Amino acid sequence: MRRAGLLIALASSLCFAFSGPMAKYVGAAGLAPLEAVWVRMAGAGLLLVGVLAVARPSALRIPRSRLPFFAAYAVIAVAGVQALFFAAITRLPVGVTLLIEYTSPVLVVLWVRFVRRVRLPRAAFAGAAVAVLGLGIVVEVWSGLALDPVGLLLAFAAAACCTGYFLLNDSFGDEIDPLGLVAWGLLGAAVALVPISQPWNIPWEAFGGTATPVGGYSLPVAAALACLIVVATVIAYILGVLAVRRLSAAIGSTVASLEVIAGAVVAWILLGEALGPFQIAGGVIVLIGAYLAQRATVVPPVAVPEVRKPAPVG
Repeated sequence: MRRAGLLIALASSLCFAFSGPMAKYVGAAGLAPLEAVWVRMAGAGLLLVGVLAVARPSALRIPRSRLPFFAAYAVIAVAGVQALFFAAITRLPVGVTLLIEYTSPVLVVLWVRFVRRVRLPRAAFAGAAVAVLGLGIVVEVWSGLALDPVGLLLAFAAAACCTGYFLLNDSFGDEIDPLGLVAWGLLGAAVALVPISQPWNIPWEAFGGTATPVGGYSLPVAAALACLIVVATVIAYILGVLAVRRLSAAIGSTVASLEVIAGAVVAWILLGEALGPFQIAGGVIVLIGAYLAQRATVVPPVAVPEVRKPAPVG
C-alpha cells in the first residue's frame, strides 16, 4: 500500500507540473490570471461532477455536518492555491514560483508542532532551517530580493494555501468520498471565484486561436486548456487526494515537491525559462531541507531493547 501511495503521489506531481506552463499559454492568449483560474476550475469541476453523476452518483453525497469542511477545501485548498499561483507566475518564472510554493512541507512541520502540539525530533527543525536557507538563495536576499516582491508575496501566500491542501486531505474521514471531495472542491472554487474573476468578461474567442508565450513554442489555446483542465487539474487532484490518504500529509507533501523539478523542466522545454545557478543551487537545498524535515516527522523512534542483567548464580 505504501509503495502504491508513493507511485500515485509521483504521478500526481507530474500532472501538476503542467499547470504553470499551460497557464502561461492561456495567459498569452489574452486571459487575465483570475480568468484563467476560473475557466480551469469551472471546466474541471463540471467535467468531474458530470462523470460521477453518471458513473458513481454516491460519491457526490455530502454529509450535512461536513459542509464547512467542503467549503474550506474549496476556498483554501483549491481556489486559494490556484488563484495565487496563477497570479505569481505572471511576475515570476514558473520554476521559482514552484520552489517557493513547495516550502509547504516545512509549513506542515510547523503546523504539526505548534498547532497540533505534536512533539517532533530536532531533525525536523534542522530540515526546516535548511529549507529556509535554500529559499534565501533562490530569491537572492543578498541583492535586496532580486525577484519581483509582489510576485514573492503571492508565491508565499500560495505556499500557505498549499499547506492547507495537504492538511485538509489528511483530515477527512471515511464518510467522504475522495472523488466527490475533489469534484465539489473544484466546482466550489469556481463559484467562490466568480465575484473577482468576472467570467462574463472572458474573451472566449481566444480559445480558437494559438498562443506563443515569450521565448516559447506556439500551441493551440484549446489544446493548452484541455491539458490544464484534464491532466493538470482533474487527474492531478484525484491522484493527490488518493496519495495523501494512503500516506500522510507529511509524506505526501514531500513527494509532491518533485513537481518543482518536473515543472521547471516542462517550463524550460516549452517556454525557454531556464533557472539561474542560484535558483538551481537554492532549489536543491530547499528540497533537501523539506525532505529532512518531513523524514523526521514520519520515521518512528527506534525502540532500544532492554538489556537485562543476568541473575546472580547461587
